[in-house]
Amino acid sequence: MKRSNSFLLSLNATDIIVITFCVLLSLLNLIFINRIEYWYLNILINVIIVISIIFIVINIKKDKNTIWHQLHYWYLVPLIFVFFKELYLMVDPIRGVIYDDILIAIDRFILGVDPTVELYKISNPYLTELLQIVYATFFFLPVILGLEFILSNRVNDLDYSAFIIVYGFILSFIGYLLVPAIGPRFTLHDFASNNLEMPGVFITDFLREIVNSGESIPSGTLNPEKIVQRDVFPSGHTQMTLLVMFLSFKFNSRVKYFFLINGTLLIFATVYLRYHYIIDLIGGALFMLFTIWSGKQIYTRWNRLNNERINFGIFKSNKKESSG
Repeated sequence: MKRSNSFLLSLNATDIIVITFCVLLSLLNLIFINRIEYWYLNILINVIIVISIIFIVINIKKDKNTIWHQLHYWYLVPLIFVFFKELYLMVDPIRGVIYDDILIAIDRFILGVDPTVELYKISNPYLTELLQIVYATFFFLPVILGLEFILSNRVNDLDYSAFIIVYGFILSFIGYLLVPAIGPRFTLHDFASNNLEMPGVFITDFLREIVNSGESIPSGTLNPEKIVQRDVFPSGHTQMTLLVMFLSFKFNSRVKYFFLINGTLLIFATVYLRYHYIIDLIGGALFMLFTIWSGKQIYTRWNRLNNERINFGIFKSNKKESSG
């Protein structure tokens, strides 16, 4: 029991929330085993993730080689995409409903119009091209911030930022389970005509295809609205971009103004490019605030437990030496 407790406290706060989410997803797969076709694959993936974390932590304790320390952070990058696709296999089978009508009604109540329809009036190929490129930078923003902290050897800033980013993604994934929706490019517009109605200049269509493929609707997919990922509310792009912007200013990143400018354009792009409703952005902002508030509590308390364990170990060691 002591050894298991000792190992548990060797995990960092990010490991804990990842393992907790794996357990939660596995339980949902078991509860809805009759609805989720690939439930066994999801559970297997979650088990592999947990075993991998344990393996990495054990090797960090045995060997102080920086390779294991680096792997302890970089496994999080593909992990987010793995969780994203696992949710794809779960949300629609579990919920079987979308709430776009409600999100549209809220937008109309707040603004009196459909924002994507109004923004279409000011669209032009050059603006579309710029915003599609900016939108494509989304997944690189946390990586850029992490690389800066690694290169400048800011371990504590990296550790906290990694936790907040992963925790934020997990909360957004829970939001997709609670409020599944597909977005205005399917409900308020003709998805098949998107490239014709909002053309870019050089690489807009190519970047759109990458986004579409990531959401399980590659070119030529029949009835894409039926199989697209239910990932609209909250706007994860808004939530996570705001988190990166916040962390970059909190820790005085050298490229914080790049995050500010790029992030502002990216958030605008989510509506302009018809991926999100305005209420999704509001939801993303609220999720961001909750992530910061609750994340700080979790991170601080877990680190306090670790510090108490270390101090207690030092105290016991000194006590044995003095008695000897």
